[in-house]
Amino acid sequence: MRVALHSVSYGGVWPGQATLPIERVIEKAREFGADGIMLMAKRPHGSVLDLVPRRIEQLRGELDRHHVAAACIAGYTDAGAGWDFPDNPYPEKEILYIARLAEIAAALGAKVVRVFTAFERPGDPASRLHERVIKVLREAADRAAELGVTIGVQNHHDHAAHYLALRDLIDEVARPNCRACFDAWAAAIHSDDLAAAARTMAPYTVFTTTADYQLRRRFKYHPPLVSYSAEQPYYQMVPLGDGFIDYRAFLGGLRAGGYDGWVGFEMCAPFVRGGSEETLDAVARTSIARLKELIHTV
Repeated sequence: MRVALHSVSYGGVWPGQATLPIERVIEKAREFGADGIMLMAKRPHGSVLDLVPRRIEQLRGELDRHHVAAACIAGYTDAGAGWDFPDNPYPEKEILYIARLAEIAAALGAKVVRVFTAFERPGDPASRLHERVIKVLREAADRAAELGVTIGVQNHHDHAAHYLALRDLIDEVARPNCRACFDAWAAAIHSDDLAAAARTMAPYTVFTTTADYQLRRRFKYHPPLVSYSAEQPYYQMVPLGDGFIDYRAFLGGLRAGGYDGWVGFEMCAPFVRGGSEETLDAVARTSIARLKELIHTV
């Protein structure tokens, strides 16, 4: 297994997070010991609007200069959006976006484009949503296949978030280049057996992204009762190894199932200590070192 740094980690996606150009992220990936980059396919790093041929050539040069591979292109998709306006060809726009990402992936030497399924929305029947997801993934995979690129479906959005549902979805899409970007995060929150889930999904998996969290409970105070009621808890991001996700079990399960591909690390949520470049550097350096140690011992 090889380690990649997700460029979203320095993408300014939450208030106060340092925003760095992709060139600096590539430098940091090499400095921290990562072998590759997972390129965020939106501004400021990898928007389809900005990655014209000349810019792709420049980016390829930066990757080569620092001996960093383009491990994965991270797309941001949602086949559930726009369902209430059927005259708007939203699924076609999703397919076009993914097809363009496949072109960028091929030009940069990446083999995988990460995509999401769909968020579920009130009034949108599950059967119709499922049908749209299947159609988008099939056509996107067919177009990517012409370029030798695989579409990797991450267990992130509502639809098919559980690992068995994701396995079923990929089987139904029935395209050899539509596989899984299977992550431990969702499975851990679902209280699944991480080792068993990873072994099950290993034959389907072409990329996995890691991050770690600690649970924070929330309560609402009721003055007349002098008491609290429990609210939905949240998860606070922490350096890899300081949270509740058992990555030894997860990575061990993937390896036992035959997976030997890329393992990404991302910082895609706020840290208690803020999002300064110094904080992000410290977390990334520590987390990548721990991840590499785990890979060599599972």
